[in-house]
Amino acid sequence: MSVTTPEERTPAATATLRSGSLGSADIAFFVVSAAAPLTVMAGVAPLAILLGGIGAPAGYLVAGITLAVFAVGFTTMSRHVKSGGAFYAYITRGLGRPVGIGAALLALIGYNGMEIGVYGLLASATRDTLHALFGTGVPWLPISLAGLLLIGYGGFRSIDFGAKLLGVLLLAETGILVLLAGGVLVKGGAHGLSGASFAPGHVMVSGTAVVLAFAFAAFTGFESTVIYRREARDPDRTIPRATYVAVAFLGLFYAFIVWIVIQAFGNADVIAAAAKDPGGLFFSAITTYVGGWAADLMHVFIVTSVIASLLAFHNAINRYALALAEEGVLPKALGRVHPRHRSPYVAGIAQTALGAAVVVAFWAVGADPYQQLLLWVNTPGMIGLFLLQLLAAIAVPCYFRRVSHQEGALRTIVAPVVAAVLLATAIGLVITHIDLFTGASSTVDTVLIITAPAVFVAGLALAWWLRRERPEVYRDFAAEPAA
Repeated sequence: MSVTTPEERTPAATATLRSGSLGSADIAFFVVSAAAPLTVMAGVAPLAILLGGIGAPAGYLVAGITLAVFAVGFTTMSRHVKSGGAFYAYITRGLGRPVGIGAALLALIGYNGMEIGVYGLLASATRDTLHALFGTGVPWLPISLAGLLLIGYGGFRSIDFGAKLLGVLLLAETGILVLLAGGVLVKGGAHGLSGASFAPGHVMVSGTAVVLAFAFAAFTGFESTVIYRREARDPDRTIPRATYVAVAFLGLFYAFIVWIVIQAFGNADVIAAAAKDPGGLFFSAITTYVGGWAADLMHVFIVTSVIASLLAFHNAINRYALALAEEGVLPKALGRVHPRHRSPYVAGIAQTALGAAVVVAFWAVGADPYQQLLLWVNTPGMIGLFLLQLLAAIAVPCYFRRVSHQEGALRTIVAPVVAAVLLATAIGLVITHIDLFTGASSTVDTVLIITAPAVFVAGLALAWWLRRERPEVYRDFAAEPAA
């Protein structure tokens, strides 16, 4: 006879997220997986090299340093604000409820955009892998729908299950890149190893702005560490540690791997190789320095990299929806937690249904899964998350000016102000070079750029409505949880 634990017998009406489940490594797995390192390197880094030259690795370091500065104030505030709303709670504390409610809608569009668009990438990457390995072609819609079901199931299961799965997938995708790096280092590259990529003459060039735009986009999702506060062990220590680990790993790893692929072809030849076949640059390098079998593995691990990214974003979205349902902003049903798995399963079902609707709509009008579904849906999401980071950076000094605290000025004023300036610059770079991200017409690009600000304005209107029609919801928005 099977035995159920008290936790498994928790009534659905009283079930809550499983506290104390995640350590620093678990949370870091979630946020690094969301960034999809292998997909970013194999799919985007060749374009950064092509447009920015051999100084491209430095761009990833600069982006990492910028976001590390942002993390100083961000993680300091995490010790003072316990709400599960993360970004929007911080912004509410610093900039007021209307801006906070606008940020809440911005978070929903940002994270949903970043996830749903990637189902197009999943279809495209899977088709490429099947063609490369077996020479077969398959329609893209069944792949995306199967991915939706798989990710929906992963989000339905416990957070422990997700953390373990992401740990395995992350080790696979980073491991294949480490294997490439080992082959290049052992053989000394094409013409010997060179540090010219970090010389000022190669970094301070006109293409650096483009590289920085790509580099900042490569970190998208790193800030979601705070979303898991309610499930973290000792969150006041775990959340900051996981944030710094994620930023440091991504910044150093990206810069190192881009430098490695430059060494694989040589400083003088890598740009020509990237221009000839940007999508095949990493596959060509690993075939030369490790073997064709490793290139086959890389094809497979790109698919699993995309799956890991989808699951990480799906979990983040579910927890935002759960928090907003508890606030009374979203329907109460979205706040239900599964009595056994302790997951926000109703929010997960709703998010999966929304993803399916968007995917089917793009398929119905004959859209390309990569050029339209991925790029047109991801881009507003990326801009939305950048704007959230900027608002959060501005909110930090505003918050600490109004409360008594023991934090130093470096953490509460200097770092957040510097981060705000740098993030505003990054947003400007991304918007200025938006055509490189989308490959679309100027009209489409304009729509994609204004979507996130329009959602924020809609959030301000929602705040005005709540204050008039539901004052209790407005009054308690982003309130601190009971001890």
